[in-house]
Amino acid sequence: CTKVIVINPEREYKLLTESVKGTYIKLSAKSKQKINPFDLATTFHKISDLSEHAQDLTEVISLMAEGLSSREKAAVDKAILTIYKRAKKEQPLLEDLYAELQKLGQLKLCERLEKYISGSLSEVFNAQTNIKLDNRLVIFDIKDLPESLRQIMMLIISNFVKNQVMAKPEKRLLIIDEGWMLLEHEESARFVAGLVRRARKYYLGVSIISQQANDFLRSDYGRAIASQSALRILMRQDTTTIKNVVSEFNLSEYEQQFLLTCERGDAL
Repeated sequence: CTKVIVINPEREYKLLTESVKGTYIKLSAKSKQKINPFDLATTFHKISDLSEHAQDLTEVISLMAEGLSSREKAAVDKAILTIYKRAKKEQPLLEDLYAELQKLGQLKLCERLEKYISGSLSEVFNAQTNIKLDNRLVIFDIKDLPESLRQIMMLIISNFVKNQVMAKPEKRLLIIDEGWMLLEHEESARFVAGLVRRARKYYLGVSIISQQANDFLRSDYGRAIASQSALRILMRQDTTTIKNVVSEFNLSEYEQQFLLTCERGDAL
């Protein structure tokens, strides 16, 4: 039985979760349920595991800090490796990274991260994980988060699921609804493209749902996700989107006409 995990920005899966006795996790600024971005889920066995994780975390930090310079990226990478080597019984926290970046003299970067450490968002990302993915259906509801934080949380949840799957490979399906949010920024789009590419090694399927096919066609990372997907479902298009869709997916004239006129629920 494949376990299903859904990232849901619009609160559309609550009744489904209740009907199958799934786990419903509501993440907000005041939520008691937490995910530590630095949670590796298990002791890493190879240095390559930590290196890959450090790259993913750098993308998360870049999104939180609204972009990183090349010098800041190098400092973040160095700080991440340092705090993991120092960690003993518990996983490191965002505040540990912050302290290490201060030691490295990255004061401007620390200013941009301050709100997540001691400011208005200090309760959101700076705590140990206290949730589990042991149900057959797990829904992450992020609707109550400010819009500026939803992308960051979607990235953190995706990274958390990937780390859980790496620790214990078994058939899981991660569904990312409103995927356009992650395709909007280069950092998050690059992360998701990498996730889609690597996930199959750990029996993790990734499904990304978005309102428009063009959300995937505006960037190289979005197109990479579309091209690597084993199954692509195209629903009704309009005249403003159909040209790019026809070109990218090499559709016939009949398929083009079908997508312009098909009923709700019909698809190619």
